[in-house]
Amino acid sequence: MQVVVRSLNILKVLARCPKGLALGEISERLDLPVASAHRLAAVLEHERFITRSTSNRRYFLGPAARELAQSDVSRESPLVAAHEAVAQASRRTGETVFLSEFAGDKVVCLALSESIHPLRLFVRVGQTMPLHAAASARILLAWQPASRVRRLLADTALTAFTPETPHTINEVLVHLETIRGRGYDVCESELDENVWAVSAPIRSSTDEVVASVTLAAPAHRLEAETDRRAALDAVLEAAAAMSADLGWVQEAS
Repeated sequence: MQVVVRSLNILKVLARCPKGLALGEISERLDLPVASAHRLAAVLEHERFITRSTSNRRYFLGPAARELAQSDVSRESPLVAAHEAVAQASRRTGETVFLSEFAGDKVVCLALSESIHPLRLFVRVGQTMPLHAAASARILLAWQPASRVRRLLADTALTAFTPETPHTINEVLVHLETIRGRGYDVCESELDENVWAVSAPIRSSTDEVVASVTLAAPAHRLEAETDRRAALDAVLEAAAAMSADLGWVQEAS
């Protein structure tokens, strides 16, 4: 067990050092005897999980480690149908709850469970969500690499759908910081007048945000703070259930 843990620690420390580390640096950072670090590094190098530069003798993550992180499997949708947690959140609140995911550079609705009320929001499977104005899209955008976020926003028409819509890149970036800080997004009359929505991230086993779950309703049905809190709780619990099914385990704080 100790050998496995030490090997994984070498991979983790190298993942944080794009310029590589010398054997002595690995030994020092992990508090390992140099001989032990050398033996573990030799095995990892043989299996292509790390490589050693022939010019400076520094160690780097190898192709096998990157294959694990960049496997085509991770690009397949992990949520191909409505999860029971979506239906459960919809039943619990009586409102429309839906899943969304990136499809290329667009965010689309994957599946939904409709409200029980006669007055419903028009959300359909396959619908594209505006990146800057929809909670379901912004929650996905919030954990994308900064370079991709700026590119996507620069390539998007930041339409001001209502007076509340964030319609500049800086406004959206500030809002994404807020999302990351609290762990969910709220959209009130930003995409449609008098519509309130709350969205939470669904995470994979590698802590990647792979989808979002969103509850949306006419604002007048969720005017009371207790009702909004209940809606948020339902969405957060649905996101946690789906994340758990994808192998995500929350790290202890």
